[in-house]
Parts: sequence; C-alpha cells; structure tokens
Amino acid sequence: MKERKGGLLLKLIGSISRRILLASVVGVGVLTSAGVAAAESIKVAAIYTLPVEQQWISRIHKALNTAAERGDIEYVFSENVANTDYERVMREYAEQGMQLIVGEVFGLERAARKVAGDYPETAFLMGSSFGPVAPNFSVFDNWIHEPSYLSGMAAGAATETNVIGMVGGYAIPEVNRLMHAFMGGAREVNPDVKFIVNFIDSWYDPPKAKESAFAMMDAGADIMYAERFGVSDAAVERGIKAVGNVIDTSGDYPGTILASALWHMEATIDKAVANVAGGTFDAADYGQYSFMAYGGGSLVLDESLVATNVVDAIRAKEADIMAGMFRVNVNDDRPVSDN
Repeated sequence: MKERKGGLLLKLIGSISRRILLASVVGVGVLTSAGVAAAESIKVAAIYTLPVEQQWISRIHKALNTAAERGDIEYVFSENVANTDYERVMREYAEQGMQLIVGEVFGLERAARKVAGDYPETAFLMGSSFGPVAPNFSVFDNWIHEPSYLSGMAAGAATETNVIGMVGGYAIPEVNRLMHAFMGGAREVNPDVKFIVNFIDSWYDPPKAKESAFAMMDAGADIMYAERFGVSDAAVERGIKAVGNVIDTSGDYPGTILASALWHMEATIDKAVANVAGGTFDAADYGQYSFMAYGGGSLVLDESLVATNVVDAIRAKEADIMAGMFRVNVNDDRPVSDN
C-alpha cells in the first residue's frame, strides 16, 4: 500500500469512525500456503486502533486480505477502535465464534490478556512488546531490523553533511530497534556520521513530524529517516533525500526515497492460520516470521539514487544476512542524538 499524503490521511481519519468489512470466501477445502489442508475457511477478525491506511496496520490488513482472497479465511475487521473500547470489541468477536483474533495491544496489554484468558478456545495473535501466554495468546512484531540496517548503509553513504535526522513515533522497543539498526548500517559505511533523534509521541501526527524534520534540516541534516508520515513531505520541500520504513513510498515521493525497509506480514499470518486449521495453535512468539529469511522483511532500493559501489556493498551484506553470515544487532534502548 502506498503512503498517502499527510493532508489526505488527516481528512480520512476525521471522516472514518469505524468500519467493518467482510471478505467473502471463494472456496472450501483449500490448501493454505503453509501446507496445511483446511476442511473449511478459518474465521478471522482483526482489531485496529488506527485506520487500515496507516502504514504499520496496512501490512497486517494486506496479509489478511491476501489470505481471504485465497479462500483460506473469512475476514472481518474493526478500525479506529479506542483503547477504552478495545476489550469490548475483543469480547464481541470471541462471542461471535471467531477462531483467530488479530490486533495490536500496545498500551492495553493487561486488558487484552485478560480477555484471552476468558476465551481459551479462541486463538489470539497480537502485536505486543511482551511475551506470549499459555494457552492461546501469541505475539508478533515487525522485526525488520535487517532491512533497516541495509537502508542505513544507503543513507550513510549518501549524506554530504554527515548529519542524518531521525523522526520516530514513540520510543518503544519495536521502533527503537529499527532506528538503532539503521544507525548501525549508516556507521558501517560512514564512521563520521552523526544523528539527530526526536520522538513526536504520536503514531499519527504528520504536521508535528514535518515540523520536527524541518528543525533537523535547519541543524544540518541532509538525509531524513522517515519512521512517521510527514517526514518525507518535509524532505521533498527542502530537496533532500529520505529513507522509508514499513511500506514503499517511493511512488509518492519520486526522486526522494533512497531506500525503504519493508515489512511483509504474510508469513506470520499464514503460519498462524495454518496452526489454527491444523489444531496446533498455542502460545508462541511469531516474531521470527518478520525476518528476511522467512520473507517477512525486505529492502527496496532506488539504484538510480545510490552509487553503484554502495549498491554492491548493500547487496553483498544482504546476501550475508540471508546466508546467516551476518547478524544485525538488536538494541531496544531509546536512541539518542549524538553530541
């Protein structure tokens, strides 16, 4: 899904209160991509605290729609669900007989786990900062630190001022580790690079992210790490380059996006659906299915904007990651600006 411009999304969020979509099933007795034959499609519901157009949520929504189009699942979802309403929606879906409930529970961990405990026959797969809990509460995350490292290599080689700006949403482990990986990749190719880091304490506030980006550019940053919407818009206005995160935004910002670390949720969803279909779903951490080796993460690189020798170095490092010859360090601590 392409990143929308900030203004469009602001209007969209203002106009959407809550929608529920039913994806119809096209067949029975299909074979899931994980190789488990299902006698019938699995009933899946997803609960999102933001619109499905938001980049992180869009990847989950895309993967579930793909499974629905194959006929593996019947898919319904609720979006823009407030934290105060989340528990009620979870219970409603469980009472409706949903076999798998997917969502993100950052900020409402205790409530979500309580609901799962009340419905032990329902499978729950939730984006979470914490671990699984038996018998039925599994967790996932967008572990795309590997392509983030590679995108950092492109940025580190491209900066002329040796200053890179980084705008994040919240300083939680899921964001921190991607930013640290990016910084590590940049430093591999450019030991002199410095970083300006700021968190806007919002998952969606393009004007605030844009303002933060402008301040970093005024301080010398000539490459921007766009963890949030709004940053790439600022880069376009100032005529500098940016690096994307989670989704490919190069089509919306031609000539601006050097590289993007992409998240693909399909491997995670397909594994969970197969386990539910096979009666083997239990409490587990599905994070590994976001790794590049499982097809859960990838790098998109605009080779017209990156020097040939840098492209070669990035591809070589990518091959080492895929071969298990290089492991990107995981650092969940809050990243800070260089002095």
